[in-house]
Amino acid sequence: MFAGRKFAAFLFDMDGTVLNSIAAAERVWTTWAYRHGLDVASFLPTIHGRRARETIAALKLPGIDPIVEAEALLKAEATDLEGIIPIPGAVAFLKSLPLERWAIVTSAPRELALLRLQAAGIPIPAMMVSAEDVTRGKPAPDCFLLAAKRLGVEARDCLVFEDAPAGIAAGEASGASVMVISATHVHPVVTPHASIATYDSLGFATDDSGWMVLEPQRDAA
Repeated sequence: MFAGRKFAAFLFDMDGTVLNSIAAAERVWTTWAYRHGLDVASFLPTIHGRRARETIAALKLPGIDPIVEAEALLKAEATDLEGIIPIPGAVAFLKSLPLERWAIVTSAPRELALLRLQAAGIPIPAMMVSAEDVTRGKPAPDCFLLAAKRLGVEARDCLVFEDAPAGIAAGEASGASVMVISATHVHPVVTPHASIATYDSLGFATDDSGWMVLEPQRDAA
């Protein structure tokens, strides 16, 4: 897995990648979808990985302001944090990383991201890029390019951890390498990228310049 590759930084998506918020998110979005007469079963799979405003805008619902609706959804999601849990091994792995070498890069607004990270017990990163920080959300690469810039590295030297198609596409477009996290996938995702279900067996080592190399945990079975 990335044999011989060294990375200047790790860039993590949040929902589905370091924590599982599917139950909470789908409760809120289900209520919203019913209110707007949508077929819930076909709509829910489309909400993951993108900013709410872009998910809503793509529906082209008459008389609907995506910005206003996204703000209302944020308020609803901020009050529903029940059942948000970390992806197995994520807390320990993130805590082991040098603070200046990783970031959270999420399509969620910052307020909601902080609430979900706290609910899941995920360490708050020194640097985070959230929905408000970019004009174009995933699958555009802007968020990952900005995260790399803020960390003082090149995106091509980063490893992006993602779970959703929009985020994977954003990582690819940024020039970064991509690791797919499959913990919340109901169906297998066909991807040319390396994939892991949990962080339990994942470790890293650093060289004299602080660049990181992935390696199996020494105590992993």
